[in-house]
Amino acid sequence: MKNLMSCTALVSGIFCNFAFAQSDAQTALPATRDVITVTALRREQSPQDVSVALTVLGGDTLIDLGVGTLNGLENFTPNLEIESQFGGGQPSYSIRGVGFRDYATLNAPTVGIYVDDIAFPVPVMTQGVLFDVDRVEVLRGPQGTLYGRNTTGGAIKVISARPTDAFRAGLVVEGGRFGRVDTEGFISGPVSDAVRIRLSGASAHGGGWQTNRETGEEIGDAKKYALRGLIEADLADNIEALINIHGFVDDSDGLGLQLFNPSVFGPAAHAGRRETSFGSSDEFATLVGFDAGQRPFRNNEGWGASLTLGAALGDVDLTYIGSFETLNRKEFNDWDALTIGAAGVFFQSSVDVMSHELRFSGEAANRFRWVGGLYYADEDLNEIYQSDFVASFGPGFAVTTPYKQDVRTLAAYLHTDFDITDMITIVAGVRYEDEERRLRDLGTFATGFGALNFANGTVDGTLESRDLNSDNVSGKIGVNIKPAKDILLYASYSRGIKSGGFTAYNTLNPRAVDPFTPEKLNAYEAGFKTQFADGAVTMNGAVFYYDYKDQQVQSAIFDAGTGAIVGRIVNAPESEIYGAEVEITYRPAPWLTIGQSLGYKSGEFKTFTDLDTAATAIAATAVSVDRAGQDLGFPNFGYQGFIAAQTPVAQTWRLGGRVDYSYRGELALPLLGPDYLVEDYWLANAQLTFGPRDDRWEIALWGRNIFNADFDETRNFFIAPGGVADVAAPGLPATYGARLSVRY
Repeated sequence: MKNLMSCTALVSGIFCNFAFAQSDAQTALPATRDVITVTALRREQSPQDVSVALTVLGGDTLIDLGVGTLNGLENFTPNLEIESQFGGGQPSYSIRGVGFRDYATLNAPTVGIYVDDIAFPVPVMTQGVLFDVDRVEVLRGPQGTLYGRNTTGGAIKVISARPTDAFRAGLVVEGGRFGRVDTEGFISGPVSDAVRIRLSGASAHGGGWQTNRETGEEIGDAKKYALRGLIEADLADNIEALINIHGFVDDSDGLGLQLFNPSVFGPAAHAGRRETSFGSSDEFATLVGFDAGQRPFRNNEGWGASLTLGAALGDVDLTYIGSFETLNRKEFNDWDALTIGAAGVFFQSSVDVMSHELRFSGEAANRFRWVGGLYYADEDLNEIYQSDFVASFGPGFAVTTPYKQDVRTLAAYLHTDFDITDMITIVAGVRYEDEERRLRDLGTFATGFGALNFANGTVDGTLESRDLNSDNVSGKIGVNIKPAKDILLYASYSRGIKSGGFTAYNTLNPRAVDPFTPEKLNAYEAGFKTQFADGAVTMNGAVFYYDYKDQQVQSAIFDAGTGAIVGRIVNAPESEIYGAEVEITYRPAPWLTIGQSLGYKSGEFKTFTDLDTAATAIAATAVSVDRAGQDLGFPNFGYQGFIAAQTPVAQTWRLGGRVDYSYRGELALPLLGPDYLVEDYWLANAQLTFGPRDDRWEIALWGRNIFNADFDETRNFFIAPGGVADVAAPGLPATYGARLSVRY
């Protein structure tokens, strides 16, 4: 949307579409700009000077690629996977295979999500519209010595477009297949010499691409709105304030799952894998208060406000960031793709997160740079989870599981860079974090039967509170070597921590909510960043080895006292992940840019004695299975690439084209077995643009998934009366449309 911004960086290469003044018609328009500024290390740098593997996508590029939520980043970022649990609103973020599958709302992610430096510690809060963005930065590897939260996988930073010194405005309207219409716009400029504002908004409507196989009813329409207001004020020569008020409403249809195997319930989905089905039992429909034929839906809204104060105090810069974020969620999903209602779920969630961060930074003698900070956050979650899992409770049961969780986090961190020589820099950082988690008021209640669990240690059928208090130290040490201007070599060791937590599903046994402990990741990484051929070629790469301790995985335990198999998240003592990434960007001519990236990763359990649930059920006593050497369950290979060109037409026009393509390797889900392998797939997008060379407006014709690849995001099964329903969360088929952008 901005005149100068449409940038994507694949760690090594930066591709930017931008505005051009009028010039001779025979002069080719450049397709790239070689430098974009990032703040991954809390200061402005070129990505080529940052000793961290990162990807940067500019705001206009996100529009070009059709990325309207964070979930869309996975097809354009090496070794990043984002999986919506069972196709619902709870995302699982995974970087380099470090992820956490959990459809409950209460547990921390392995990847930190930051919007304008505000941490969103509850993953379901991150599903708002991505709009009016300056850029998105994706950092791979443990983060904690520079950020408010501590993570094992990495961080995703969203940076909103800031208010401008002169009046600016823009509008983007896009229409596509299935009646989808997306709009995005902004107005920005000064209201006085010291105050600037930016108002922006976005909406999405239509796009229903699935069909109920019984009734022909269409499903999949979007209905989203988002607003943001920024006020930037110069309070003094050395003090600046930024107020950010924002919110979103999402009343869209949910995703319908599909049957991918024929069964007693009917044939596998066909017709481009767009068929689905849904329905609830009468008992569940009565419990939640809607019709038994209700389609999956979301009725979510999130609102928040933040204040950022920055002051230059001599040789020290001081930053304070205070925020309050809230989410109210009502979401119904049908996870069995059947009309009989064997696995319907309804979430009613209320989330409040308050945080404060005080950060100091400075530089001494042009050789020593440091960033330190204090962070405090308080999270309150109040959730009611309702379901009709007949396999667990039998026909006629509709079950409610309420619970509350309070989390308090206090942390201090310090990150330093010291230039020993002009060539060698030592990087060192440390973090201390203290966290308290309390789960309370959890119970499982069935309509007509009352409390089903917790006969001991309960109050009115709910579990007495469970506490998990932890404190830990993490950090980083590394060395950067710069033997030449365009060559950076680096190696590092870092340690990341992911919070422990609780398993808050329907349960009949108190042991199900025994806490699992924090997981620890020791990460070893070496990489390089280079440019040569006068900047026409950029090549970057990294290799990494992760030593995982107490990895959190979905499993089960056996309660000898009751003879019950209890589903629970447990800690696997030792695991390992290793892999590599390489990215190349080549500009053979000023008007042409080619970018390629390849990621590989592999992981397995090293020490993990798990419960063999099938054998345990037969023996009526605990039977163990050694999972050492078993795959951790993520795609091994990923590949992304693009070809972009831009050329003048006559004296005043320009013509551009872009093709993007990506590959995701097959996904094995070890605990489910080979029948639920998610097959590999290719996706390709294409776009043609035309407009004046002053960039006042632009018309684009685009296609996404242009070869109409059939692909699934994940697979699973549910037991229903009469058999097993094998279900998959399908991906979007081929779409195409047009876009008009106007800028002033």
